[in-house]
Amino acid sequence: MKNLEISRIFHSIAQILEIKGENIFRIRAYERAALALEGIDNIEDYANEDKLTDIPGIGQDLAAKIKEYLSSGKISYFEDLKEEIPEGILELLKVPSIGPKTAKLLYEKLKIKNISMLEKFAKEGKLLGLEGVKEKTVENILKGIAIVKRGSERLDIASACEIADRFIKELNSLKEVKRIEVAGSLRRMKETVKDIDILAISGKPQKVMDAFCGCGEVKEITAKGITKSSVLSKDGTQVDLRVVKADSFGAALMYFTGSKSHNIKLRTLAVRKGWKINEYGVFSVKTKKCLASKTEEEIYDLLGMRYIEPELREDTGEIEAALKNKLPKLIQLNDIKGDLHVHSNYSDGKNTIAEIAQACKSKGYEYVAVSDHSEALKVAGGLSLSDLKRKKNEIDKLNKKMKNFVIFYGSEIEIDSSGNLDYNNAILQEFDFVIAAIHSGFKQSKEQLTRRIVKACRNPNVDIIAHPTGRLWGTRDSYELDFEEVFKAAKDTNTALEINGFPNRLDLADTLIRAAKEKGVKFAIDTDSHMTEHLDYMKFGVAMARRGWLQKEDVVNTLSLKQILKFKK
Repeated sequence: MKNLEISRIFHSIAQILEIKGENIFRIRAYERAALALEGIDNIEDYANEDKLTDIPGIGQDLAAKIKEYLSSGKISYFEDLKEEIPEGILELLKVPSIGPKTAKLLYEKLKIKNISMLEKFAKEGKLLGLEGVKEKTVENILKGIAIVKRGSERLDIASACEIADRFIKELNSLKEVKRIEVAGSLRRMKETVKDIDILAISGKPQKVMDAFCGCGEVKEITAKGITKSSVLSKDGTQVDLRVVKADSFGAALMYFTGSKSHNIKLRTLAVRKGWKINEYGVFSVKTKKCLASKTEEEIYDLLGMRYIEPELREDTGEIEAALKNKLPKLIQLNDIKGDLHVHSNYSDGKNTIAEIAQACKSKGYEYVAVSDHSEALKVAGGLSLSDLKRKKNEIDKLNKKMKNFVIFYGSEIEIDSSGNLDYNNAILQEFDFVIAAIHSGFKQSKEQLTRRIVKACRNPNVDIIAHPTGRLWGTRDSYELDFEEVFKAAKDTNTALEINGFPNRLDLADTLIRAAKEKGVKFAIDTDSHMTEHLDYMKFGVAMARRGWLQKEDVVNTLSLKQILKFKK
């Protein structure tokens, strides 16, 4: 995850330059580069192939700095810049609601140089009275500190999957490992995880434990036993491995997958039948006989219910539904027929439209909507009217050559502070798909933000509301909305709400997905890709949809090409 480390450094450089009053274009160059690097998983490959300048926003100068970090673990320019500002200001800048000017003010006036001091002063009311600092400012600072704390304690789902996959791949190469699976909150596909649980079947657990503790990903061994060990990965994530016997694997997988409240309810059901459940199986209290243990399916069947998918195991009604045989048939990744939110190099994406189309077609999709930013979002290369004309002509030419695949002419349109859309209706009518989105004014009132989205839904040209709550995990919480109003507007206007699969968004959240489904709202699961590698993020969007109890028919981009054209009409 070197990309994220370099991205954070570039972002910090931009902040320091702003504190120093440097050229705004230079500051924005680092900000754009930081944003672009967030989505580059294989930054080392780009460097090795001398293709760093292929990344949007990365020129020769920044490419050299990236190479320097990859070879030495630091960027000398950044180290020199840090010497030019007081120690501690950079830590304050980690708080989302604090900008460079505020951080400098807090340091100079109150000598605050770390987050713990900032939190103490904020709670004691000592920030009030500083220039520009009001009660609402203090409230936002405390919220920002809470976001930073959560972000430092938990890992996003994509990073967790990447770490788990590396361990599993290495262990799976052992002939002694007969089966290996991820468990815990990662198996339930929660948005973020605290640690990673892995289960394996082996008749030689000691050899497996030795291999696990010797994995290339291990930074530190915190505990080592015959059947269980714990390590810290190179990025500080705790990874636990348990080796169990084949006869009890199902019970162990259920037990360690959780959730805790789900398991407690299952145990309660078992007790009523004179049984007990633990990580080894289901046992008769009277005879001590094991009644089920090999598979999760046989345990659920013994309890008189259908198999419950891991994503649903949160004690939110799934057990009651399973007992009544009323669980939904959850959407699957292979149900997706296309991606409706992909950015090309016309705005802030890396790839050409032709490259995007080929990548989507290779996934078995029937269509893709290339939905670049609209004109108002200058920082992301929003398209002018002349850009739109060139893009439309290119799509038309490509579609004439395509077989069994269609490229939709789309756009991610800015919703302004009053709820108006960036392009006029005459232009909007030309698009195949219009995705409306908020990228500014996040601190407006709940009523204002709700009005903006509702007004966008009511525009007859809008098909989808992108990342509806605007959250960025570890950086920005969701803005406040009246969801009853938003869901009603979406339902009444047949506007789909997006489930954005980009790992730092995952927006809508699972609880809101389920609430919207109950109101009859339709959804679009998209990746918000800025390069073809991001198309794989669809699996995370589908995971959120499954956690929200969605079925295939709830999602518009499970429709075939013929069906989705009918939906659009």
